[in-house]
Amino acid sequence: MSALLYIVATPIGNLEDMTFRAVRMLKEVALIAAEDTRHSRKLLAHYGITTPLTSYFDHNQTLKGERILATLRDGKSVALISDAGTPCISDPGYHLVRDALAEGIRVVPLPGACAAVTALSAAGLPTDSFHFAGFPPAREGKRRSFLAALAGVRATLVLYEAPHRLAATLADIAAVLGNRQLAVARELTKLYEEFLHGTAHTLLEQVRDGRERGEVVILIAPGDGMSAAPEGPAPEERLRTLLAQGHSVKEAAALVAAATGLPRRELYAQALLLR
Repeated sequence: MSALLYIVATPIGNLEDMTFRAVRMLKEVALIAAEDTRHSRKLLAHYGITTPLTSYFDHNQTLKGERILATLRDGKSVALISDAGTPCISDPGYHLVRDALAEGIRVVPLPGACAAVTALSAAGLPTDSFHFAGFPPAREGKRRSFLAALAGVRATLVLYEAPHRLAATLADIAAVLGNRQLAVARELTKLYEEFLHGTAHTLLEQVRDGRERGEVVILIAPGDGMSAAPEGPAPEERLRTLLAQGHSVKEAAALVAAATGLPRRELYAQALLLR
C-alpha cells in the first residue's frame, strides 16, 4: 500500500475531544509532524502514543517539509498535527499538503476539533453562511484596512486573535464595522470556557480586565443595514485625518467607506484631491 499523509485534528483544550480514529492513526504511522513537539508530547503521552515526532512550523517548513516528503516517498505514512484543532487552518500545513499532492501522494483528512466551527456553533449568530478570515494584522492601520475589506461580506465573520490584542481589535471593529452584534469565545472546551455577547463597544468594557488567555475567536454578525454606523466627523475630515496618519489613499477611502456606508470610489477620488 502506498504511503499516506494524514491530516489529524487534535483537541483545542479538552483532551477527551480526541477521536478513536485519530489515536489509532497516530499509533500506526511511521512519523508525526507537529507544530510544537513539546506541546504535542503531552497529548501523545496521555494516549500512550510512542510514534517518532518531528517539528514542522513556519520557520522550518522548507527543510522539514522535504524530509517529511522523503519519508512518504520511502513508503512510510506520516501524520500532520498542529498545536490544537485542525491542521492547515491558519497554519503552514497547507504547504506540505500542496507538495504532497503535487507528487501524487494521497492526503487523508481525519476530522475533529476546530476552534472556528466550535465557536460558531454556540455563538447564536447566523450560520447559514460564514466567512473565516483568520488572524487580523497586528498593526492598527493594516488591521483597519483588513476589517474594511470585510465590511461588505454578507456572512458571519469569524476571526482568530491573540489575547493581548483583543481589546485593540474590538476597538477597530467598532470604528470600522460599527454597531454589529458580536460574540467572543475564549478558553474553548476548557474549565473556564466563556462566551461574551454584545457589540464591540460593550464588549470592550468586559475584556479590559486582563482575563484573556489562549487564542480567542471573534464572531461578527453580518452587516444588514440595521446597525448604526459610528458617529463622528464628516467624511472629508475623516479622510484628512487618516491621510495625515500615514494611510494610503486606498486605505483611507476603504476605512471611511466602511464607517459611513458611502461609495468607496467617490471617497477615493476625494482622498486623491485632499492628498
